[in-house]
Amino acid sequence: MRRIIAYNRVSADGYFTARDGNLNWAVPEEELDKEATRNMPAQGTLMFGRRTYEMFASFWPHQLDKPAGAEDPHNPGRRAPEMQAMAVYINDATKIVFSRTLKDVRWKNSRLLPKFDPREVERIKQEPGSDIMIFGSGTIVSQLAQNDLIDEYQFVVSPLLLGDGRPLVSGISKTVPLKLTDVKPYKSGNVMLRYQKK
Repeated sequence: MRRIIAYNRVSADGYFTARDGNLNWAVPEEELDKEATRNMPAQGTLMFGRRTYEMFASFWPHQLDKPAGAEDPHNPGRRAPEMQAMAVYINDATKIVFSRTLKDVRWKNSRLLPKFDPREVERIKQEPGSDIMIFGSGTIVSQLAQNDLIDEYQFVVSPLLLGDGRPLVSGISKTVPLKLTDVKPYKSGNVMLRYQKK
């Protein structure tokens, strides 16, 4: 069975976006980017809510056309081979987007599901392929967590306090115990925390 992995940058006070949805606060980390591209599967599957899907779709498809290479979304102006590899991976990946308002999705390899259905997610997990990554998408992460469908959480905790913003997970009606499997600090002050469900 494929696993669902929720990967997100979060502030030290627990927000994954500022109140207006911006991610400009995320502290760049070149070593983290290198590790991410080294561990990417040849073909991936990504899961999104509408907002994050639209944000990704407005950025990543255009990065492949840039002669100087793909840009770092968290560090405008920075270009690196890792960003180019990430652009190829994201554009080639199967993209599953949950939305009640979108009528169609035009980004290549995208598939629209008009509502969140835990049984459909279970069926997707049974399909052959690599693990499923979900970036951002707080509403969908919350629904996945409520239905015990996330197998691993990967948080990159940035060394700053936002003071206000959107929490990644909300609406959980019970305590969900997690097992810490890895902690890795970086020179930038970022810390990667990996948790698996018990």
